Amino acid sequence: MARGAFEMKASDLLVQCLTGEGIEYIFGVPGEENADFMMSLEQSGAIRFVLTRHEQGAAFMAEVYGRLTGNPAGCLGTLGPGATNLITGVADANMDHAPMLVLTGQGALRRLHKESHQVMDVVAMFDPVTKWATSVHHPDTIPEIVRKAVRVARTEKPGAVHIELPEDVAKAPTTQEPLAPRRFRRSVPDAGIVDQAFDLIAAASRPIILAGNGCIRRRASRELRAFCDASGIGVTSTFMAKGCVDVDAPYCLYTIGLGTRDRMSKALDEADLILTLGFDMVEYHPHLWNPNGDKRIIHADFLPAEIDACYLPEVELVGDLAATLAMLNQRLDRLASPPRYDLSGQTRVRTEMAADLAEHADDDTQGVIRPQKILWDVRQVLAPEDILLSDVGAHKMWIARHYHCHLPNTCLIPNGFCSMGFALPGAIAAKLINPGQRVLAVCGDGGFMMNVQEMETARRLNSDIVVMVWEDGGYGLIAWKQDNEFHRHTDLAFGNPDWLQLAAAFGWQGHKVDASRDFKPTLEQALAESGPSLLVVSIDYRENAILTRKLGELIAGNA
Repeated sequence: MARGAFEMKASDLLVQCLTGEGIEYIFGVPGEENADFMMSLEQSGAIRFVLTRHEQGAAFMAEVYGRLTGNPAGCLGTLGPGATNLITGVADANMDHAPMLVLTGQGALRRLHKESHQVMDVVAMFDPVTKWATSVHHPDTIPEIVRKAVRVARTEKPGAVHIELPEDVAKAPTTQEPLAPRRFRRSVPDAGIVDQAFDLIAAASRPIILAGNGCIRRRASRELRAFCDASGIGVTSTFMAKGCVDVDAPYCLYTIGLGTRDRMSKALDEADLILTLGFDMVEYHPHLWNPNGDKRIIHADFLPAEIDACYLPEVELVGDLAATLAMLNQRLDRLASPPRYDLSGQTRVRTEMAADLAEHADDDTQGVIRPQKILWDVRQVLAPEDILLSDVGAHKMWIARHYHCHLPNTCLIPNGFCSMGFALPGAIAAKLINPGQRVLAVCGDGGFMMNVQEMETARRLNSDIVVMVWEDGGYGLIAWKQDNEFHRHTDLAFGNPDWLQLAAAFGWQGHKVDASRDFKPTLEQALAESGPSLLVVSIDYRENAILTRKLGELIAGNA
């Protein structure tokens, strides 16, 4: 390892290494045990530190940064409770494949072997929810650790990596220098295997594409659109792949992934070949769309297929997904004429789903507003490049089914770990990264209150964001699921604050809407306001049961 001419503190070296890796932001709550690191960070001035009101909010901010840029940001907490507060957001990022660096302090090495104030095995705690977790035991190892951490976090499939810096190691002297980042090109599938896959695609009668999280990488989305433009094959996406193809494209078959069958399920049923692209099994398990394990499947992803009795691909294209699609496009271009497919079933499904989306576009109700109406208006108001973030709750199911995108990474939904409390802190990060795009977070009243303290962070940063809260006074998604299974639900009701007073207390603009005709102009007003705005709507969750009945009728009709 190269040695420098000057001695410095280990914490200074850590900051230099992070700077050399292109780290732009660290979000977090400092503590006593990472004070040296914070001083080094401030003196450097090369990385922006965003002080948050809770470590969980910091982790969600770092997650959204990773999802939108493909590069890691840092989230920081001290030892003990600071580290445990980070873990939910870290687990969410890791399961949804967002690159992230988790930075925690630790007690001095001389007291880790015994019972000591706030000391716990933080590395062991993070091991199940990260790709790699380690502690710095000697300052000279910092360049290698940081270089490895960033590479592991970015490598497909991306995820979280944890670095712990004990307080005495942070103060220790070192003469080491950062290692220069060296990128590598991802492997591509063997040409012969691509030929096998293409022959299956060309010979199929009713092929369909199931697009997953891997397809929202910009190069992959571009190649996918080219493939579909030429072949006409329909694409249904998981929640996290929204926008991989333009919703206005005739081959867009909207989104699949509800816990029950939907219109898009018919297209999968009718297909004689399913091409899965960047598909994460954690989003929509194959037993829901291939219960007998008899579908012909081509798996294309950065990694080999997960072993599962309902997911047995005939061919696996393992390697860079954009390169894989480019190789398929090359073979499609060489054909004298494109394959002739029977896409009538897919066209029918798209037509039926489009009618569902527009069903309540002209609602004029008062008192409560249908979810479908809200999302129709939101789509009309937001530009293609604007960003919507969904929290977790009943509203997520409606967003998944009724809000569709023109571009990748313009609708962010946590769908692997599925943690509530994601959207408010995530919106703050999204606006930092994309100041020229409008950012709307949609939360339930349950999820919003889980990280409500970050309203102060948004005000301090003067974030031009709008947070929309769907108010129903309870945990609506749990009630919906209990009702479906038991025909009743347990006590899931709670009280809410006076929303307008809450907004005023944090220095936000505040709006409350309970009439359909008032929603769209109020949303436009909130989006035009300077600084953060809270928009609360009285939601008509009677529509949950209506949707359940409708989907039940679809299932019966297909029986």
